[in-house]
Amino acid sequence: MKFVDLGRQYQNYRQEIDSAIHEIIKESRFILGKPVEDLETALADYVKVSHAIGVGSGTDGLLLALMAMDLKPGEEVITTPFTFIATAEVIAFLKAKPVFVDINPKSFNLDTSEIRDTLAARQKAGARMRGILPVSLYGQCPDMDEINEIASEFGLVVIEDACQSFGARYKDRLSCGLSDIGVTSFFPSKPLGAYGDGGMVFTDDPEKADMIRCLRVHGQKARYQHEEIGLNARLDSIQAAIVLAKFAHFDDEIKARQEAAIHYSELINRKIPEIQTPEIMPERTSVYAQYTIRIPGGLRDQVAGFLKQEGIPFAIHYPNPVHLQPAFKGLGLGPGSFPHAERAAEEVLSLPMHAFITPEEQEIVIDCFERAIGVTWTKKLK
Repeated sequence: MKFVDLGRQYQNYRQEIDSAIHEIIKESRFILGKPVEDLETALADYVKVSHAIGVGSGTDGLLLALMAMDLKPGEEVITTPFTFIATAEVIAFLKAKPVFVDINPKSFNLDTSEIRDTLAARQKAGARMRGILPVSLYGQCPDMDEINEIASEFGLVVIEDACQSFGARYKDRLSCGLSDIGVTSFFPSKPLGAYGDGGMVFTDDPEKADMIRCLRVHGQKARYQHEEIGLNARLDSIQAAIVLAKFAHFDDEIKARQEAAIHYSELINRKIPEIQTPEIMPERTSVYAQYTIRIPGGLRDQVAGFLKQEGIPFAIHYPNPVHLQPAFKGLGLGPGSFPHAERAAEEVLSLPMHAFITPEEQEIVIDCFERAIGVTWTKKLK
């Protein structure tokens, strides 16, 4: 059993993927080109935005989005401390400052009730606030309407980090089309993944789209005419062709993921009711980039050790909040700064999840998980 079984997915789409790769090799155009343009068109139509720009990775997409909004050193961007480091890393890379707001413990996403107060306090302190960068964690969007309303009130740009949520719905709209700019990732384990790095930036703003297209190729608008300081952040043709082949099956895969998540939750709620299963907020869906549970009582690491011993794959997304990472020690934020994020980091555990996992495999996982809980509880009582 694998945590994400890309091999099983490949066998299902092998002919389409192989044909797409061979066509790229035949044409020998490996950077940008028609496959990238076709993917950009298909995904822009899917999300219902005017522009989609293929980039080298989700991280590149976030960085280019911030560069397109001309984020300056010393300016500040609101974001979450409970995410992969890339979200805050790109802010710091531009010498700006990430300002963290704690999470909603049910959804793991930004607690919108705290954003307005944080912004008011920062502005009162004389900070130069520029934007909000919410993360749609584990495949579910935060309350984007509320975030957009707050941003409008304070004159800020909103960039949705949708690197885990492409295909998720929020009030009948799709992730990546919910704010000024949306960014997703095609990292292989994502719901829509490549066989290497890749990403896409989405926007309805033609000026920002043109700037991102320029910045992804060294600031070049015409060959060897460099109008901006940019990056090498282009999407490879082979990766675009692979994603496009998989995209033909994407809606079916989302449905399969959602059915697998329901089965997991039913098994856990019946057998181990002490465990918190994922909670989907009203008027939202999840693509379950991860199926992540919470294990209370300080037992997560013991349970993880038992699962490892039994050969059950799992992951912890994420064991350390961003504000406690050594790279961000300069912010001066110690333990206790964001209690919901810190507690989540101590309790979360992700189980095997992909579109091809079988109910029988899920039952094996949960049976082992049930035994792990029993063993750890027994040890604790002793």
